[in-house]
Parts: sequence; structure tokens; C-alpha cells
Amino acid sequence: MGRTRRVEEADPGLWLQKGLGKCTVVHVPLDEGLPQSSGFLRESGSQFSGAARWPVVEECFEHCALPPEWMDALWSQGWRHFGIRFFRYSMAVHEGRVAHVLPLRIDLERWAPSPSQARIARRNQDLEVTLGRPRLGREHHRLFQLHTQRFKANVPEKLEVFLGPDPGHREGANGYPCECVEVSVRRAGTLVAASYLDVGREGASSVYGFFDPAESRRSLGIATFLWEIGYARQRGCRYLYPGYAYAEPSPYDYKKRLGALEASDWRIWRPWVPPN
Repeated sequence: MGRTRRVEEADPGLWLQKGLGKCTVVHVPLDEGLPQSSGFLRESGSQFSGAARWPVVEECFEHCALPPEWMDALWSQGWRHFGIRFFRYSMAVHEGRVAHVLPLRIDLERWAPSPSQARIARRNQDLEVTLGRPRLGREHHRLFQLHTQRFKANVPEKLEVFLGPDPGHREGANGYPCECVEVSVRRAGTLVAASYLDVGREGASSVYGFFDPAESRRSLGIATFLWEIGYARQRGCRYLYPGYAYAEPSPYDYKKRLGALEASDWRIWRPWVPPN
């Protein structure tokens, strides 16, 4: 995968060259050791047929309080973040095999609910949904612990790993990098689902969501995506970034069915066409 360089300030070769302050950036040069990506090309047919090799990308930095237009630019370049730690990577190991990471985004101007999504929305009309400042209270941690029982591998450790100590606080060295909105879902006053949406100027990014496994029939993971989409459209956003999926089949394939999707091969964005 090439040599890894570690530097103490932003690498001048990165697209974002100003304002990062002190941080650690791990950078794998893209012109070294590019692996073949035949597995991805087989699954995606001719969609990315012009790409003979899959870029090696593995970078990270830490920062807080970024302007909304910078968040838009970062998301468009495939960056994600948990708390103040930003990262992007083009390959991962899934079930003992190399998987090709696929950044996704929803074109909110083209998006319309599918029949199954419309059914999920109707199924959850009895729930109380609020959007506002994010909080990580006792009820959130209780629900998160219930949520983790769904996992047999890669069990999430704690909520703060994804959101930092306080995603509603933007001041100081550990302040959250951008505006974050919590989608709170309650049934008879009890929190049954929550998700967190970052908002930039023209883009929004879904950070993390969790729900009570006892309410699985409601498909609350998809329902919170639908509420996030509605909110992002109200804010005038053009794109919503639902996070990474893999080019190969994986548990993240539900993201490929969200509709009006574009996928990046780490060079350009193209409309996502599911393989036959």
C-alpha cells in the first residue's frame, strides 16, 4: 500500500492547505502501490469501467469549528468525521477480505421516496419526532446499550466514539466541528431511536443512528434517514452524505437503496446504478 508518512501539520499536498492548525495527518501517496480493483468493476458493471485501479487513500486529521462551506468540501472529497477526528480511507478489511470503500451521497433535488420508504413513513406516524440540539443523556446511553446487542462483530464501544463528548458544544479545543442536529424519536415518551445529522451550507452528513431492537418491525434505521432527508431539504441542502458502503456486498448495502444516489470512485462522482 505504499509508504506511510506521518507529519505534525497539514500536508501541503492535501487539498485543504490552510487553517488546520496542529494535527496529525497520515497520508498514503496515491502514486504508489495502487492495487487492482477488478472485484469492484465486476460488481458495478461498466459504471466505473474507466477506472483500472483503485486509489489508495488513508488520511486523517483533527480539527474543530470549521466553516460550513469547508464541511461541504470535505464531504465531497470523501471525508468523514467522528468528533474532532476526520478520516477517509478507500479500502477496508471485511470478513477477512479487502473491501473497496464507496463514498455515497443522495442528490436531494432528485430524491423521492420509494414505495417501501413511504410505507415505513406511514408505519411510524404515531411516533413523536423532534429535531434540535444534540444531547447525550442517560436515556441516550441506555438506548445505545440496547442497540449494541444487535451486533455480533465490531460491537460499538460507546456513543462518544462517534459524536465526541458533546456534539452540541462548538467552543474550545474539543468543540464539535460543525452544526449537528439530533433526530429524537419517542413512543409514549420513551426514546426509541435517535440519529445525528451534520449540516454544512449546501450539504449534510448522517453521522450515526441507533434504535431499540424491540422496535425492529418499524425499520427505524431507515425512518431516521427519511427524517434527516426531509430536514436537509428544508435547510436547502443539495446533498446528503449517508456514509460509506462497500463496493462488495456487506451489511451497509441498505445505503445503496436509499434512492437518487451518487457514488465516488475517489476520482469523480457518478450516479449509482445497482448491478444486475
